[in-house]
Amino acid sequence: MHSHHLQLEEPIRMASILEPSKPSFFPAMTKIVGTLGPKSRSVEIISSCLQAGMSVARFDFSWGNTEFHQETLENLKMAIRSTKKLCAVMLDTVGPELQVVNKTEHPISLEAETLVILTPDQEKEATSNLLPINFSGLSEAVKTGDTIFIGQYLFTGSETTSVWLEVNEVKGEDVVCLIKNSATLSGSLFTLHVSQIRIELPTLTDKDKEVISTWGVRNKIDFLSLSYTRHAEDIRHARDYLTKLGDLSQTQIFAKIENFEGLTHFDEILQEADGIILSRGNLGIDLPPEKVFLFQKAAVYKCNMAGKPAVITRVVDSMTDNLRPTRAEATDVANAVLDGSDAIILGAETLRGLYPVDTISIVGKICAESEKVFNQDLYFKKTVKFVGEPMSHLESIASSAVRAAIKVKASVIICFTSSGRTARLIAKYRPTMPVISVVIPRLKTNQLRWTFTGAFEARQTLIVRGLFPILADPRHPAESTSATNESILNISLDHGKAIGLIKSHDRVVICQKGW
Repeated sequence: MHSHHLQLEEPIRMASILEPSKPSFFPAMTKIVGTLGPKSRSVEIISSCLQAGMSVARFDFSWGNTEFHQETLENLKMAIRSTKKLCAVMLDTVGPELQVVNKTEHPISLEAETLVILTPDQEKEATSNLLPINFSGLSEAVKTGDTIFIGQYLFTGSETTSVWLEVNEVKGEDVVCLIKNSATLSGSLFTLHVSQIRIELPTLTDKDKEVISTWGVRNKIDFLSLSYTRHAEDIRHARDYLTKLGDLSQTQIFAKIENFEGLTHFDEILQEADGIILSRGNLGIDLPPEKVFLFQKAAVYKCNMAGKPAVITRVVDSMTDNLRPTRAEATDVANAVLDGSDAIILGAETLRGLYPVDTISIVGKICAESEKVFNQDLYFKKTVKFVGEPMSHLESIASSAVRAAIKVKASVIICFTSSGRTARLIAKYRPTMPVISVVIPRLKTNQLRWTFTGAFEARQTLIVRGLFPILADPRHPAESTSATNESILNISLDHGKAIGLIKSHDRVVICQKGW
């Protein structure tokens, strides 16, 4: 199955390029996070998204109320039951996001080389020369000559849907700007981003806390995507907050890096966070275009070496309105995989795009093709060298399992784990074959009631490249006998056969350490 893996250092044979892509049960090892919204919230569409390869559903609270998102989530649960596909839930906070408020929702035409006033007076109506914003401190934060971008889903570079402004003068609380390109803004909210300027607002806002403590707690969210993470302290503050909310003490926090401050403190943020989301929409504004790829490669490498998931955003923007990605976008997805990304986030493409299912399917196919030429040998050597000696007991077992699986050309690695840590360590070494992560429940008590852990841990591996979880029967807890483990192994092998991962006479590597 994996004997014909190419590496990019070899000349790629034209025959392999001209052969049609082979369909498989797992579209790709790289995971796809789909943002659910107006165009992707029916049970039917969500079911198709799951079948196409979505493994994490993202709920973006910078728009829509909790009732709207709750209805969508109930539909997701129905889709999970009908497709029998596991799916994790990610809550994306608003954070200190500046927004232009357009109450009438009439399109606003802005003319190049004319002036527009940004005002904190939200009672005023948005027009071609006046835009109300949700922040009163803008006039104190900016100076003449500063750059401001406004657009729905951020400045994409499309000159028809987003606008580039230059600060002309500050008048009291108002900021007068020169419009650099003609554009039409449509919708009720547009994001406003000031390049390389600190906005004095908390990273976890009161509105975010309210959503987390109600909607988040009710739905036991697996991941919190912390927008505009600027310091390691932001992560610590969010973790303290989650710890006070019972079940959410297990929720993983992903730092969303989207501005200059996040870049500056990246290393400390990576230490504190459970994973990193590179929000290239905003980063493309704070960084010159020629520097964005450098940050992506450096950041993904650091995540890989730390064994923490790296997630990339804004890959196929044009598929919001089109059935096929551009050539540049397809190449961009492939390069994200070759760089070592764990997952791809689809935002507007699935939220309000016309082709949510096709987008997930095409991105999955590009990822699968890229994984075939991923240079695992070079990556493995780099990771082992980075870890250094002496290796920890667990790290040694994980790396040895991957090396053995590659040498014997195993179809899969089966890993028994209760916390998910062993499985994530195996994934850190990027095996070329899928890892079936069998999560063994643990029995725990809070003095009042006994509960089994495991569901959180299983779902949280759904964002890690190459990991495919199964939750073992709670009647086989982690402290079980070898006879019980054997029965779980048989169930895992049967599952692998049923989904087409394992065939008769295939070799399988089993990792059974580190509970």
